[in-house]
Amino acid sequence: MIALEEETVVMPTAVHLDRALLAKTGAAAIGQYILENQDRVVELTPEVIAQASLVTGEAEASDPFSQPEITTSAVYGAAVIDRGLPGRLFRGVKRLIGNAEMKRLMVFDHPFRLVALLTPMLKAIRQSIERAVLLTNDQVIIGRPVHFEGPSGASEVALARLTEAAGYAGLQSKRFYPEPLAATLSYLVQNVRAGVEQQKGLALTFDFGGGTLDLSLVRFDGLKMEVLVTSGLALGGDHIDQLIFKRFVSPHLGKGERWVRRVDGAVIETEFPFDEFEALLLNWPVTYTLNQGKYRSKIRDGIQQGGAAAEKFQRLEELISHNLSYRVFQAIRSAKAALSTTAETIIDVPELDLSIALGLPEFDDLLQDLLAQIETLIDQTLARAGLNQSDVDLVIRTGGSSLIASIRLCLEARFPGRVVVHDPFTSVAAGLSIASYFGHEYDPATTIEQ
Repeated sequence: MIALEEETVVMPTAVHLDRALLAKTGAAAIGQYILENQDRVVELTPEVIAQASLVTGEAEASDPFSQPEITTSAVYGAAVIDRGLPGRLFRGVKRLIGNAEMKRLMVFDHPFRLVALLTPMLKAIRQSIERAVLLTNDQVIIGRPVHFEGPSGASEVALARLTEAAGYAGLQSKRFYPEPLAATLSYLVQNVRAGVEQQKGLALTFDFGGGTLDLSLVRFDGLKMEVLVTSGLALGGDHIDQLIFKRFVSPHLGKGERWVRRVDGAVIETEFPFDEFEALLLNWPVTYTLNQGKYRSKIRDGIQQGGAAAEKFQRLEELISHNLSYRVFQAIRSAKAALSTTAETIIDVPELDLSIALGLPEFDDLLQDLLAQIETLIDQTLARAGLNQSDVDLVIRTGGSSLIASIRLCLEARFPGRVVVHDPFTSVAAGLSIASYFGHEYDPATTIEQ
């Protein structure tokens, strides 16, 4: 494996563009974005949406050259433009590239093609590779979902855009391979090398990552594979993090507290309007937009009323003003990972004087709806292939979110003795390298992998 970033195995797919349109990628992009929005008060300005003309003086009827007096003024819409924004952060662009109608995104009044937003990320990957090995033409193989998100023809559109971006990034590759198949292939190769007897059968790959759950049913004979069914959920570890935030963190930020303020001389008491804040708190890249007067004034009312709730509102104000939402989610991810191996942990954010005990029973209860969706997806996937649960010979569990204890127990209960864990964070990369080296190809038309 080649390290793409110095401190972690995982490189976030993020691109930051400043106002000079200079790019940073990965953790550096996220770090820059958080830093530049700390303690920055946001002031949104209105956007001009039309021009209005008003006749303020009639033309002289007796003068054929006379013109009416017209006053023209701009018509403004809602205040939506953040003129002081130092840089833009883009994440999840890959989920947009299959939509042919989505051609450009505006970046500081410059229209950027989606290809241009993919290129810096691929260029950074190429530079990391070239620090370790020399690249030759068409040596690189790029992972892809079996089906890209979007309308009919999304996969063709997405692959064309990825190919173009790879060319600009210097990767010079037109080779693509489905990610769930890569995870399956890397396991089968490891299986063969280990001399395991089982060389043929039916494998269900359960790839549960940060953004999605991908399932693939594959009939294998040695290293030859036929894809029977693929399916998925647009939910992953990021969704679980948000669930943890809502249930366990939000109450420490003022959710459910009373809100006392004075209006026209009268004292009014209602529940604090936390819903106005929560959607933006859950989406850490835009939490900084809460640092506006209309939000801060409500928090100050909560602080001024005193009592036990004032401490929670003070914590909410500090989270927003210092742009600490990403730091909170880092603490949530650490606690979630700890619960894979222990029965109790702590969501610890010292910057906010926040320490929340989180036990496995509470965490399992939080996941009940998601587990039900996963069970239903497995049932539907088997039904589409005309197969029963007992027909599956092997379940390959991979992806960081597959390490969650209740996920592991769910699969083991359904497929006792047939579940194996396989390189949760690197199985796809390993499979892609194997496919590249040995010349594996997948034909979506025939669903046969050679």
